[in-house]
Amino acid sequence: MARSPMSESTPIQPDDVRIIRALQIAPRASFAAIATALGLTEGAVNRRYRRLCADGVIRVAGVVNPGALGQSRWLVRLRCRPGSAPAIADALAGRDDVNWVSLDAAGCEITCATQSRTREQREDLLGQRLPRTAAVLDINAVAMLRQFLGGRGHYWSALQGTLSPQEEAALGGDGPPFTESPVVPRDPLHLAPEDEKLLAALAADGRAGLVDLAAAAGLTPGRVSRRLDTLLRHRAVHLDVEIAAAALGYHARAHLWLRVHPSELKTAGRALAQEPGIAFAAAVSGPWNLHAVAHCRDLDELFEFTSERIGSLAGLQGMEVSPVLRQVKQAGTRLVGDRLVSPAGARPQR
Repeated sequence: MARSPMSESTPIQPDDVRIIRALQIAPRASFAAIATALGLTEGAVNRRYRRLCADGVIRVAGVVNPGALGQSRWLVRLRCRPGSAPAIADALAGRDDVNWVSLDAAGCEITCATQSRTREQREDLLGQRLPRTAAVLDINAVAMLRQFLGGRGHYWSALQGTLSPQEEAALGGDGPPFTESPVVPRDPLHLAPEDEKLLAALAADGRAGLVDLAAAAGLTPGRVSRRLDTLLRHRAVHLDVEIAAAALGYHARAHLWLRVHPSELKTAGRALAQEPGIAFAAAVSGPWNLHAVAHCRDLDELFEFTSERIGSLAGLQGMEVSPVLRQVKQAGTRLVGDRLVSPAGARPQR
C-alpha cells in the first residue's frame, strides 16, 4: 500500500526550507555536500530530509518527458456533472499516462495533463475513454506548443533568496533549472529497454545511488552514470523536487488561462517564467493561448498577483482565474489532503 502522510506533521523550520532549496539546485547531491554548503552536519541534513519525505512535504523523483521521446503533450479541462468530479479525478490520477490532476471550479471541473508515451495511449484516453464517460459533460483538450517554465522549473522560484549566492554556488547544481524549449524536439530520443528500467527506478526514487540504479537497469554503475547524463541532457527525464506547497504556507493555487495577442505571446510567456509565484507556464492551442499555474499564500495575494502582475502583461486581452479546490496529483505524485504520498513499492528516499 502507498504510505499515508503523517497525521501530525512537525512544523517546517528555516533549515528545512534551506535543505529543500539545496535539493532544487542539486537534486542528487549527497547529504555531505549539502551539509558542507549549508554549514550543517551531515546527520542533521539526513534526519531533516527523511522527516520531510515522511511528512509528505517533499519527494524527489525522476519524471519522464514524453515530448523528448516524440509525443505531444496535452492539457485537458473536463466539466462534470455535480458530485461526479472527485471520483473521475481520482480515476484519472490512477493512470500512469496522466501526471497532473486538480479539482477546480467548486468541484465541477477537472484539469489534467497527459504524458502518454504513445499515440495509441493518448487517443485511447482522449478519444475513447473520457468521451464515453457519462458524467463528463464537456471536454476541452489543448496541445502544449511551447513551454516557458516547468520540469525542473519546479525549481520553484518562490524559494529564491533562501540561500546566499555563495551557498548556491557551493552546491554546483545540475545546470539551469529550465530554459524555454519546444515541447517536441525535431530529433526525439529513442529509449533502449535498459533505459525504461532506469527511468522506472528514478520514478520511485530520484536520489537512488548509482549502484541501485545499475542493479535495476542491468548495467554497470559507470554505464548507468553515462546513460543518466544523456537522458538528462536530452530532457527525456528531469529530477523533480516535488513540494507540498501548503506545507510552506502557500494555500491558494490557481490555473491561469490567458488570451494574449499572438505577436506578444512569447514576450508574455517569458515574463510569466520570471514570476516567483508561477510554477508552470506554456503556450497552448485554442483561444486561451497561454496557460500558467500560480501559487499564492491566500486568495487575497492571488487577487493582487493576478490584477497587478499578470494584468499588466503586454498583449493581454483576457484572463480566466480558476482556483484549485483540491490537488489530486502533481508530477506523477498523488496527494492526500495537502501532503504528497509516495507510490506503492517506492523505497525510502535517501
